[in-house]
Amino acid sequence: MRGVRAGLAAAAISALCSTGCFYLHRTRPAQQHVWTPQPVPAAKIIHAAVSQLGKPYAYGGSAPSTGFDCSGLVWWCYEQFGSEMPPTAHQMFHLGVPVSRSELKAGDLVFFDTASSSVKPAHVGIMVNHYRFIHSPAAGETVREDDLSNNFWKKTYYGARRIE
Repeated sequence: MRGVRAGLAAAAISALCSTGCFYLHRTRPAQQHVWTPQPVPAAKIIHAAVSQLGKPYAYGGSAPSTGFDCSGLVWWCYEQFGSEMPPTAHQMFHLGVPVSRSELKAGDLVFFDTASSSVKPAHVGIMVNHYRFIHSPAAGETVREDDLSNNFWKKTYYGARRIE
């Protein structure tokens, strides 16, 4: 019976990985912590994200040596400048101030509803300019830059936040 449960757990994790980042446990349980990230200049966050282009996707990954999931990439970029972010896209979505799609600018965090779970949003990226963002998309892929006007990203767009 334990083998069956382990197999089901592995299958569930694999399914989550195929949809992009979902949940991640980093240094401490997020529900026991109030997150108050410090603002970091957009140019610094973008430079950190650009430096990781091509790194592999890794579920739960939050370091260049292991690869990144989507929230791990954002977490790592902010951590480089001493700013503490929560571990999941869903938790990050509740920080900062909302930004309308028409007002997006470099450094804003963009969120997407890419999972069938009730926990939304499930994916996050960092805007490079008004149209393009950097993210770690899914298992088998690498950190890359994508266009917000891509049909998939237009369809799954959930919202944006600015950490200020």
